[in-house]
Amino acid sequence: MTFTPRKLNLFTLFKLPAAYFTGVRTKSIDAQTCVVVVKHRWINQNPFNSMFWAVQGMAAEFATGALLMMKIKDSQKNISMLVINNKASFTKKAKGLISFSCDQGHLVDQAIQKALETGEGQRFILTASGVDQIGDIVSSFDFEWSIKLKH
Repeated sequence: MTFTPRKLNLFTLFKLPAAYFTGVRTKSIDAQTCVVVVKHRWINQNPFNSMFWAVQGMAAEFATGALLMMKIKDSQKNISMLVINNKASFTKKAKGLISFSCDQGHLVDQAIQKALETGEGQRFILTASGVDQIGDIVSSFDFEWSIKLKH
């Protein structure tokens, strides 16, 4: 699969339907950055009239995970990936359109290279921050990913 926003959005429809139906959409992806957006709507709200934390988490995880999936595919190696830990902080109610971006493609490159060189699993943290339409950070997520060469 070529990694384009359209193909990633179709991927969510079939493989991550909870993310798709709550409005999580990939806006852009390149070698360094993935941007995923989600709009506060009735389907993804909490009782406090803002976006449910888990929807923010899905968008943030996908921003990091899509970048990792693309780089694993580009390596042409059989590499497994798994979230083994995460941490989140929330600083403002998430209303309107929220953009989650991960711009740590270089960290993914380093981890894959080290896994290929050593044959050992690698653990690393990727961060995605959610920003509202006026530029305020509403939440930040750290995902500890583990990758390992499959034999």
